[in-house]
Amino acid sequence: MQSTRSNADNLKLYLVKNVASAKKIAKSLLKEIELEKAITFGLPEIDDRYHIWRVPLLNILNADKVGEVVIDAKTSLIQENKTTRKNVLESRLLNRSNTQSNKNKRIKEVYKASKLRNTVIFGDSTTALFDAPLGSVDLVFTSPPYYNARVEYSDYVTYQDYLLTLRKVIQGCHHVLADGRFFVINSSPVLIRRGSRNEASQRIAVPFDIHSVLIEEGFEFIDDIIWVKPEGAGWATGRGRRFAADRNPVQYKAVPVTEYVMVYRKKSTKLIDWYIRNLPPEIVSKSKIADGYEKTNIWKIHPSTDSKHPAVFPLTLASKVIQYYSFVNDVVLDPFAGTGTVALAAIKHNRRFALVEKDPTYLDVIKKSLSKQLGNGVDQIMWVNCEPPEPNSLF
Repeated sequence: MQSTRSNADNLKLYLVKNVASAKKIAKSLLKEIELEKAITFGLPEIDDRYHIWRVPLLNILNADKVGEVVIDAKTSLIQENKTTRKNVLESRLLNRSNTQSNKNKRIKEVYKASKLRNTVIFGDSTTALFDAPLGSVDLVFTSPPYYNARVEYSDYVTYQDYLLTLRKVIQGCHHVLADGRFFVINSSPVLIRRGSRNEASQRIAVPFDIHSVLIEEGFEFIDDIIWVKPEGAGWATGRGRRFAADRNPVQYKAVPVTEYVMVYRKKSTKLIDWYIRNLPPEIVSKSKIADGYEKTNIWKIHPSTDSKHPAVFPLTLASKVIQYYSFVNDVVLDPFAGTGTVALAAIKHNRRFALVEKDPTYLDVIKKSLSKQLGNGVDQIMWVNCEPPEPNSLF
């Protein structure tokens, strides 16, 4: 029977309670097998289901993973049957060095912070992003327009046109996103209402089609987060009312109260913890996430409404994504900026922002909200293809 003991309770029983202790034990093994000069460590992780620590072992020349040390958290003993053996480590170190032509030692990559300052671009992301510096963005978080779900979104002749537009934007995001960093996208299935009583409505699984595009364009899937809204939120669509009245089984349709927040990473040879090890320690420290963070992939967040935009996402949602997938001073891009929620969340959490918006109405809203948020600091924003707000004219 699986224990229901909490992580905190388990830690009280463990002799190995933290990352530093796990690394110390793993280091003793490397010294014993005389590989401490060839191997460094990734970020140790605890598996409280099996009461073990896993310490990734990395090739010191290129940070490729070559194995792991598995430690019993309760006894602090190394589990030899689960730990990568010396001969395997030596073989992997030798093979990976040879495949990279190690005649000259590979130059160790050093983290370089983006020099891009806060930026607002008036234009179309299908083309505008390719003019931005390569690798100048550290996180992309966006919510693309719904496909023809409402009159105001009817900009596409066919669904394939819609996906082609998204593909071009995703290609632009891949261009500006730094190696190994995250692309997070909020989307949901859409309902195309029937034209008459003799026609059937159509529900399109947009997130799954976007997933295919992202994989094809050089991203790897990391997580699927379910954004859950209050129960009454979905009734506005009218879905489920027919069944509620008649209760006929084949008429059943679930009322939608969820959206997807899909997390991807730009493909890279770097492990995720490469950034933890290479960023300035003060940046990592300032970026630590406080208690009360989301522990599962079910996020319960109230939706937001705004008379200026038909589908804004909540500041709370943007804040969580920015905190969980970027560091202090990183650049966060929204290629479908809308009213600029991502910029407001970035400012709140000491990140920089880059927005792209092609609708002049929303651009005016962005100018007003940033002027209110930054005051005189709005002068420090780089405005591309548009004029900055006039001083004192937006209050």
